[in-house]
Amino acid sequence: MNKRIALVTGATKGIGKAIAKQLIDENYFVIAVDVDEVSGEMMIEEIGDKNIEFICADISIEINVINLFTHIKLRYNHLDVLVNNAGIIRDNMIWKMSVEDFDMVMNVNMKGTWLMCRECSKMMKEQQSGRIINIASRAWLGNRGQSNYSSSKAGVVALTRVLALELGKYNVLVNAVAPGLIDTPLSQKLEPEVRQKLIDAQPTKTMGKAEDIANVVSFLASEKTQFITGQTIYVDGGKSIGAGL
Repeated sequence: MNKRIALVTGATKGIGKAIAKQLIDENYFVIAVDVDEVSGEMMIEEIGDKNIEFICADISIEINVINLFTHIKLRYNHLDVLVNNAGIIRDNMIWKMSVEDFDMVMNVNMKGTWLMCRECSKMMKEQQSGRIINIASRAWLGNRGQSNYSSSKAGVVALTRVLALELGKYNVLVNAVAPGLIDTPLSQKLEPEVRQKLIDAQPTKTMGKAEDIANVVSFLASEKTQFITGQTIYVDGGKSIGAGL
């Protein structure tokens, strides 16, 4: 295969889908991974199957991730870009949050990202090249009602920094993107007054688009980017520099 190959998790909706489509438009072959098989099939129908492979997998389960990278190694024998976008939320104030909701968020957002990075690092270290881009969140700075989610994304930021140190000498660059308030199917489910309150708290008084995240991922994935690693780039309309609600 002459095209660069990118793997995107959580790839069938919202930010993940925008990233996958952007990379395909830039002549990548995309391996789209998601737990939602129906959305994956719809995505294949929409995009076509020449530039994309959909794989249904739960990345929080170790054997699934091992099997995923075994498949990539056997079929393609290389991977140029990994985008760890898969994530879930189970919000509640800490005194109301169940252990199950804490564990579920940590298993997908933190453990799943770690598993993907572990298996990917073996491959990229061997090939002496690669880009790992972790989708964190501005929430790692702290959000009320998100002790599980914010903690998981803080872990993703820390993981990004550690892997940049460990993989830099192998020509593997590792960075994170921290989205803020983005217009996605998830944010559209918010009550209108809650949504408007969040928008009013933005310095820009607007929401971002999934394409805003995809553009930054495209930049970090590019072969033209050779000297940026261990960084967290905020795409949040300036919210990270102001006080929270």
